[in-house]
Amino acid sequence: MKNYLFTFILAILLNPLLAQAQLKHITGLEQMPDHPRLLLLKGEEENIKIRINNNESLAKIHKAIIDESDNIITLNPLQRTLIGKRLLETSGELLRRVFFLSYAYRMTREEKYLKKAEFELLTVSKFSDWNPSHFLDVAEMTMGVAIGYDWLYHDLSATSLATIKNALLKKGLEPSLIAKNNSWQKSSSNWNQVCNTSMSYGALAIYEDNPSLSSLIVDRAIETIQLPMQAYKPDGGYPEGYGYWNYGTGFNLLFLSALEKIFGSDFNLSNIEGFLKTPNYYQNMLGSSGFNFNYSDTANGLSNLSPSMFWFAQRTNDLSLLFNEKQHLESKNMAKNKILPAIMLWAKDIDFNQITPPNLLTWVSQGANPVAMMRTSWVNPDGIYVGLKAGSPSISHAHMDIGSFVMDAQGVRWASDLGMQNYYSLESKGIKIGSMSQDSQRWTVYRLNNFSHNTLTFDGALQKANGYAAITSYSNEPNFMSATTNISNIYSDKVTSVKRGVAIVDTTHVVIKDEIEASDKATIVRWAMVTPATVKILNKNTAELTQKGKKLYLKVHNATNITLKTWSTNPPNTYDAPNIGTTIIGFETTIAAKTKKVLTVLLMPDKIILNTNKIKSLQDW
Repeated sequence: MKNYLFTFILAILLNPLLAQAQLKHITGLEQMPDHPRLLLLKGEEENIKIRINNNESLAKIHKAIIDESDNIITLNPLQRTLIGKRLLETSGELLRRVFFLSYAYRMTREEKYLKKAEFELLTVSKFSDWNPSHFLDVAEMTMGVAIGYDWLYHDLSATSLATIKNALLKKGLEPSLIAKNNSWQKSSSNWNQVCNTSMSYGALAIYEDNPSLSSLIVDRAIETIQLPMQAYKPDGGYPEGYGYWNYGTGFNLLFLSALEKIFGSDFNLSNIEGFLKTPNYYQNMLGSSGFNFNYSDTANGLSNLSPSMFWFAQRTNDLSLLFNEKQHLESKNMAKNKILPAIMLWAKDIDFNQITPPNLLTWVSQGANPVAMMRTSWVNPDGIYVGLKAGSPSISHAHMDIGSFVMDAQGVRWASDLGMQNYYSLESKGIKIGSMSQDSQRWTVYRLNNFSHNTLTFDGALQKANGYAAITSYSNEPNFMSATTNISNIYSDKVTSVKRGVAIVDTTHVVIKDEIEASDKATIVRWAMVTPATVKILNKNTAELTQKGKKLYLKVHNATNITLKTWSTNPPNTYDAPNIGTTIIGFETTIAAKTKKVLTVLLMPDKIILNTNKIKSLQDW
């Protein structure tokens, strides 16, 4: 009775809304194509089969999808089980299962894939709801159900179609019209990209039965998805970091692809400033060790195949964007990517034999969360890689890591970031991590504050949450690749000025240089670097780091009143995640009131190298 009443009231509210809706982008819509209409039209499977037969790499990806589809058939049914406040794990798995199975069925016509997909679709369609209080859950569920409904439309039973269509409407689309569920429309985060894309897929899947509502939802998405797409300005950087780039950008591209397939246009969205530059950001975020630059809420781990990079490579006609992706084709984790089948659509004209290394060894992005990355080589796995992080802790998913850096050499990561902590592990213990204000509980979490990052700390205090730092200069000169940032605003309550520079000198070693001017009060500064290496302090200003049979020497240049030491990374709180196998190496020193101090640290693979002629003032970098 309650459900009927809710539906009746919602219908009353929606009718005038739909009648008065002024469509801005898709006015004059022509007849919607028949099913399947999302991404891959009827009959287009044959083109993919031809490419598979002629392209060994695509054949490998295709086989991975089919093999995983066979595995999915053996899996237990999904259940409506929340983890904390989220149903997202179930929603994401539904999307993965249905996308894989629907692709497998369309490519092979084997009934086993259709039957399992239909079973999965009916299972989630009968859930009480898709958890609208955490709307990402609704979004991914809607996306998966929409793909299955559309791609399998002509082979599902009439009863199943009716059940699935009703679930799309009542549990997916209609909840997105309720104000308390759709604040993501005003967000510049990945939520906007994922939710707008998913709601549009649901709307397009059942368009013929609900043309007014569907038109409203797609038009709304074209308008409001521009907000997160503006965040790629000016250079293509993604404010929320490497992991969320894959998530938000991947869904964004699925949206553009659907628009282009149905309307013949992406409504000029892909030409928003910075968007077509963003694959360079993602590519340069991968270090020579194979680990990503995992600042903000990004997991500390190896990179994996990204379907999005194939879209960009094809769109920009730049096959060098796939240099890293080609290396990932052997990954055993390929099938964990829930939008993996999109590669088969986005790589249609790519000759994998023509993929070449990128030309640029340095890449810098300004914007909301600026970063700079530099390397000595794309092809030498032993080469040096450095990433420098500026920006602000106030950005969505950010940490207090302004001025932090990572460093690779000899195929391993020496200066590392501990990465994110699982949200549920904190929320289940009552820790509120959503607020970015200075007094937020978020900053009590060890992995999120500056005490665990490769940056400076003054008087044991937190960085300023509302502070901001840009990349102030950079150089791509081969023997002195560098970047600098003025991080004074992050510490304005402690010091007058702080500037940091990071450089790769003569392609042999790294210099980290800090120029600090104290205020009218003395201050104690801590210089810190997290490392997975074993640390042996040789003398007061030199340490030997050992890892996987390789050595790195850390030396404080022209050190006065400085003694190297180590700190444990054992966290202070019971709710903190453990940081096994890591150590902090660094030092503390006092800066007298109204005086200046320069801190210069050298990171030298293999042996100690001193080229003092190149240890110059930051203003000369």
